[in-house]
Amino acid sequence: MLLVSLNRLVYRGLTLACLFLAIFAVTAPRAVTADEGDVPAYNAAPPPKGTRLPAILTKANLWGNDAQYPFQTHAYELAAKIPIILHQQPCYCYCDRMGHNSLHSCFEGTHGAECSTCLKELYYCYLQHKKGKTAAQIRAGIIKGEWKQVDLASAAEIN
Repeated sequence: MLLVSLNRLVYRGLTLACLFLAIFAVTAPRAVTADEGDVPAYNAAPPPKGTRLPAILTKANLWGNDAQYPFQTHAYELAAKIPIILHQQPCYCYCDRMGHNSLHSCFEGTHGAECSTCLKELYYCYLQHKKGKTAAQIRAGIIKGEWKQVDLASAAEIN
């Protein structure tokens, strides 16, 4: 009798463990790379006329680790100059998984200051915009990974 009860207990434990592993395997987030063709969330067009985007956080709201380097606060100054461009760009730190819908979202709070991917993409967007590129052309460059060449150490000098 004891052996039968013990077998049932082991069987139930193994069944629950297998069920847990199966659920975890299906629902666990996985790392996705641009090589797989997965482009993070972005808006394909500017917001409709009359729509106000959420405000970009001001440099005055950054402090501590979020304002440790000049390129962090400077990025927010530049982001405020090109909000419509940022609204139309994906962000390859995949913050869309936490609710962001574009690179613009990263600079509505402190996330942009804390993430080198967001910062490099912001500086890339600003430089390309200054060269006269459209939001779609900038997005194509981001998807190709051209933003990875941005040097944050010298980025604070960009105007």
